[in-house]
Amino acid sequence: MSSLNGKVALITGAASGLGKAIAELYAKNGASVAIADINQQAADAVAAEINAAGGKALGVAMDVTSEEAVNAGTDKVVAAFGHLDILISNAGVQIINPIDQFAFADWKKMLAIHLDGGFLTTKAALKHMYQGDRGGIVIYMGSVHSHEASKLKAPYVTAKHGLLGLARTLAKEGAPHNVRSHVICPGFVRTPLVEKQIPEQARELGITEDEVIRNVMLKDTVDATFTTVEDIAQTALYLATFPSAALTGQSIVVSHGWFMQ
Repeated sequence: MSSLNGKVALITGAASGLGKAIAELYAKNGASVAIADINQQAADAVAAEINAAGGKALGVAMDVTSEEAVNAGTDKVVAAFGHLDILISNAGVQIINPIDQFAFADWKKMLAIHLDGGFLTTKAALKHMYQGDRGGIVIYMGSVHSHEASKLKAPYVTAKHGLLGLARTLAKEGAPHNVRSHVICPGFVRTPLVEKQIPEQARELGITEDEVIRNVMLKDTVDATFTTVEDIAQTALYLATFPSAALTGQSIVVSHGWFMQ
């Protein structure tokens, strides 16, 4: 028996990167997965790939900053699969600038996607997880920047710190309803989000792209190695299949030793 047989997972930002890797691994382990993304065409394409490989998947258009879109998308998943057991709040973006040059509009956009998105998807999922104390698991995609700061990333660091507070509050509020929460905190993973940062940081810091990789991104790891999407997907699988609430409210850092807690 696969470890997630009969489970339904809604994964935001799942048309690429970490979300896609988690969705594919969950499907291989028996879960029905909803590929939620602002890009409907890309979400449908990933769902089609999973279905063609023998899994069960559904593409869902979802702008995580819109309460209406989040509620409608979540209800669509439950209507299709019957219930909701796991939420992976993963959708995110990155904008690089020093604080004194950061546009307020960009600040608000970053917090809306990461923090508002985490809140809105959680609230929508709990409507179904709380029914009859059915329970569920909410996993937020944090970062090493949930625990420490880096230059040029003020709203990202702020938002990722905020997800820890949301997860810890949910751990306490959700416990009577058998809902638990976790935060996965990756180091640098070479997703499109990180690839975009390399030339941006090189330009802002006045160094080469190789120096960004070597002296910024991987400087504090124990093996000068990027975290992989597989590392994160395996961690998400571990948390979703853990047999008790022993780890609820905890953040799990996956960073090749960059940050140790």
